[in-house]
Amino acid sequence: MTALGPDELRCSAKGCSQRAVVALRWNNPRIHPPERRKTWLACGDHDEQLARFLGAREFLRETDRL
Repeated sequence: MTALGPDELRCSAKGCSQRAVVALRWNNPRIHPPERRKTWLACGDHDEQLARFLGAREFLRETDRL
């Protein structure tokens, strides 16, 4: 597997192929240990939507600008 550069990182929102600008780090505490982080990438159009989705479930742990 080849590592992707910052210009190749794409949004995780369904059907979106825009360049990602934010990494949403999350975990599901019912099935993941506290230190585990999964990552969704988001473009500027979907960062708030994906953060709200994860936040409503209390899964969102941190948000990092790319």
